[in-house]
Amino acid sequence: MKVFLSILLILSISSLFAEHHEILHLPGNDDPEKGKTIVLVAGDEEYRTEESMPMLAKILSQKHGFECKVLFPWDKTGKYIDPNNQEGVRGWHHLKDADLMLIGTRFRRPSAEEAKHVTDFLNAGKPIIGIRTSTHAFTGSGKFGDEISYGQFGPLIMGEGWVSHHGRHKVEGARGIVEAANAAHPILKGVTDVFGPSDVYGIKRLTDEDTILMRGAVTATLAPDSSFVDSKNDPMQPLAWLHPYTAPNGKKGTTFCTTMGASVDLVSEDLRRLIVNAAFFLTGQSVPDHADVAYVDPFYPSFYGFIRDKEHWPSLDMQPKDYGLGKYPTAPEPKGSPQWDYRDFPKK
Repeated sequence: MKVFLSILLILSISSLFAEHHEILHLPGNDDPEKGKTIVLVAGDEEYRTEESMPMLAKILSQKHGFECKVLFPWDKTGKYIDPNNQEGVRGWHHLKDADLMLIGTRFRRPSAEEAKHVTDFLNAGKPIIGIRTSTHAFTGSGKFGDEISYGQFGPLIMGEGWVSHHGRHKVEGARGIVEAANAAHPILKGVTDVFGPSDVYGIKRLTDEDTILMRGAVTATLAPDSSFVDSKNDPMQPLAWLHPYTAPNGKKGTTFCTTMGASVDLVSEDLRRLIVNAAFFLTGQSVPDHADVAYVDPFYPSFYGFIRDKEHWPSLDMQPKDYGLGKYPTAPEPKGSPQWDYRDFPKK
């Protein structure tokens, strides 16, 4: 009997490991009446969501009680995290039990079976937070249901697709300016100082049905105290908004989108607060007056940029557990990165 029970225990542990070794799972509030589950989806070649999503998950889980599951892009063999593999995101089935999805992917290509989990999530009318490249989160010939192609996810679900770099890439930064008409919106509680070194995106598809919460002022340099580029700020492009979406089955839902979201952007405390506030608001909870968004562990984001060295990701051999509680990994700067000292660096 003891041997039998031991075998059952080993099988149970093995099953749990198989379920979660491909993701970073951070338990939240033990109270089932209060706890909400967020699935955070990393997977982009440029803006380092493999760094930012675990950091946000730590804040959301440890400080605010959300259960968080971070999905990562894997290499084709499933041995290490590889943001350059557009088909590599694993764990889409975790959306089944999620109350909210936080996505920052860029041009991902899920299989038809994987896409069904996204379709089911949308058809339930569940809310989404999208950062930076979520406006062009998917690409390819697939569809979510029969109505929304991968390329339409941005325009139809997030409110906007890929348009342009309105600011000069890696030269001009983005200063968040609160939209005066919506300054009292709960998502903006405690949010006054938002700056990031990623440039302002061009926006053209938003309508009167969208609620613009913040606009992006193009700054002359990547320094937080940089002056504005007046010629590019009349009018200022929307930087953060709420969008009502229609799912493939006709169900209505709501998304919050911000075109900021590079890992170095999230050095901005109020940008982190904006995202945490959106998580509370979209899950039907009261937004804190001044949400605690201090890092749980040290955060050393690398600058954004494409990494074309084929040996880069195999040599790092990153696993979800490497981003877990008590861990604070660092990564080499992409080639051609500008000097940007407005962040923490590990002590030498």
